[in-house]
Amino acid sequence: MNLNKVFVAGRLTADPILKTTPQGQSVATFSIATNSMWTDKSGARKEEVEYHNIVVWGRQAETSSQYLAKGAIALVEGRLKTRSWQNQQGQTVKTTEIIADRVNFGPRAGGGGGMAPRGADLDQPTHDDFGGGSSSLEEEALPQIDIDEEDIKPEDLPF
Repeated sequence: MNLNKVFVAGRLTADPILKTTPQGQSVATFSIATNSMWTDKSGARKEEVEYHNIVVWGRQAETSSQYLAKGAIALVEGRLKTRSWQNQQGQTVKTTEIIADRVNFGPRAGGGGGMAPRGADLDQPTHDDFGGGSSSLEEEALPQIDIDEEDIKPEDLPF
């Protein structure tokens, strides 16, 4: 059995770059930084940063380019792909990239709920995934549900 699966969660190091192939296919590229922290034998705290090149194709590339920006948190699921080419000096250059199958966006910068396209006015109210506005629960009266336990019979339960 063979498996080539990668999950990377981190922050974008720059805004995504969106291009279109001659065949009309959208492709976005960006880099994600991840870090590891540990304590060495002497008790000193150490940190190491890794940078991962991400390639996203199709509609997901367009969406990633629209909603992700430098510093945004993203979770990328994909596969590793190594490619090589000859540079101008005739040397062979290799790079390993993550070809994204799925990109999940993290919370929007500034702590607001929901996502807004890059360049959108973040001071304007946004709507969350449930169709509501940006009001808090304290502002809205929640409906009161009274259940009379005599109305519930064990034989009426579906499980």
